[in-house]
Amino acid sequence: MDFNFSDDQEQLRDAVRKWVDKGYGFDNRRALVKAGGFSAEAYAELAGLGLTGLYVSEDHGGMGMGPVEAMVAMEELGRGIVLEPVAQTLIASGTLSAYAPAEVQASWLPRIASGDALVVLAHQERAARYRLDACAAQARQSGTAWSVSGHKSIVPAGDQADAFLVPATVDGKIALFLVERAASGVAARGYATQDGSRAAEVVFQDAAATLVTADGLTALEHAVDIGIAALCAEAVGALDKTMEITAEYLNTRKQFGVVIGSFQALRHRMADMKMQLELIRSMSYYASLKLNAPAEERRRAMARAKVQLGQSLRFVGQNSVQLHGGIGVTDEYVGSHYFKRLTQMEMQFGDTLHHLGEVSARMQDKAGVFA
Repeated sequence: MDFNFSDDQEQLRDAVRKWVDKGYGFDNRRALVKAGGFSAEAYAELAGLGLTGLYVSEDHGGMGMGPVEAMVAMEELGRGIVLEPVAQTLIASGTLSAYAPAEVQASWLPRIASGDALVVLAHQERAARYRLDACAAQARQSGTAWSVSGHKSIVPAGDQADAFLVPATVDGKIALFLVERAASGVAARGYATQDGSRAAEVVFQDAAATLVTADGLTALEHAVDIGIAALCAEAVGALDKTMEITAEYLNTRKQFGVVIGSFQALRHRMADMKMQLELIRSMSYYASLKLNAPAEERRRAMARAKVQLGQSLRFVGQNSVQLHGGIGVTDEYVGSHYFKRLTQMEMQFGDTLHHLGEVSARMQDKAGVFA
């Protein structure tokens, strides 16, 4: 199988990497964290690169690209641990393109592609843990109008978004709705998360909503799978940079008159970390290539990828801190910020134990070479 990237994909990678290197250095990122964890200017620049329109068709002003291009872009954003929620834009545009009625697509996709509108997924609830089929939010229909009531937690950039994709229960079945933040009955309380990005608790009280699809669980599962694939790609970039930072430190720090990178035990540790990086890189490719597979195959692939993601994040992140010593956890040092982002990634869209259960539940009677 040919895993080489096309010229267009390499040009996309180069453009995003140049933007990260030029405009998203460590000092700039720290300033954005102190300012609240979201920059409208940075998001507009990312939109100018076309990243907000990757999953939007050309008919709606987007680039009409697919999962591999999204993976390439997210890897480079991960190298800079970029705070702006590009992955959420991929989720929203991919979900609306696949499930929304034509009039909803025409109203929102061009605005998403241009960066004029930020739409994020608001699906997590306190009692649901990571189960997607557990939804306490309720939707009610009055004539042709819909309204949604409920409480969603840890909504990415929830107090900055223009609209939310909200799963809510209708007659015992989950449907998916689009709710504008400016709608009456919507209240968002924003806060900073551990990695410096922004999230919010969002309360909907009879908020006016637009029905995206009555088959909300299918759409929600697809949305989360888009998020997992994007997260895996982002993690590859972040881990790659973590390895680079760690190697640089080992080749600079001296002990007993020699650089500690010459110590065999530490070199072996770096080799083990490199193996974990390559494992998640291959699983990131796997996840992106399975995004357009049938639902059951896609869900099984994402669970496998997320398990490997959690294992690799923990191993590389913790070993990087240990190899650095005390400096590895100081706020002034860039490595600690990568560690915080890696730690938070492990919890997004279901932690490792949750997805280990998913892998187990989705195992078939035959596996491996006998399938």
